[in-house]
Amino acid sequence: MGFNREPKRALIASGSERGTEYLTSVLTGNDYDASSPVSSAAEARRRLNAASYDLIVVNTPLKDEFGADFAAQAAENGIEGVILLVKNEVFDQISYKTEESGVIVLSKPVSGSIVLQAVRIAAALHARLAKAEKKNESMQKRMDEIRLVNHAKWVLISKLGMDEDNAHRFIEKQAMDLRQTKSEVSQFILRTYENQ
Repeated sequence: MGFNREPKRALIASGSERGTEYLTSVLTGNDYDASSPVSSAAEARRRLNAASYDLIVVNTPLKDEFGADFAAQAAENGIEGVILLVKNEVFDQISYKTEESGVIVLSKPVSGSIVLQAVRIAAALHARLAKAEKKNESMQKRMDEIRLVNHAKWVLISKLGMDEDNAHRFIEKQAMDLRQTKSEVSQFILRTYENQ
């Protein structure tokens, strides 16, 4: 696509050679390296255990199973994007079965441009979820810090007879004077006074 970025790794699992060739041609040159396709879910699972992939495209049915369960497991295990191609007759049933796992289901026959759109949507959703997860981790870390500082304040109140405002100021002043975080000061307070 001309953005000069490292190609992402794609695993194509397809029960038909024609489907494999088609999907490989669609993905190759569009920011994806899809050079090692497989024909069965067992082979795909072995590949996932040995290497990491950014995208999995499953063209059903596979040689050893249909492929929907494999796709759902891959999506639940954190693969950036999982796209499942199924016949139109089973599209609703398979979509319903796999949508909670985060699998994008497309009905066959499907054009290359639709496959690429699904790939881009999967990548965009993954990026958005990663940002939300990072924000959630940051908020959780902040909540843990607040709990720790509050616990230290209550230790100072009960052991040293401080009121809440003085305990809070004491922790903040210690953090500034010692050039430590309030969490580090709180941990020291807890180690010092809690077992007395």
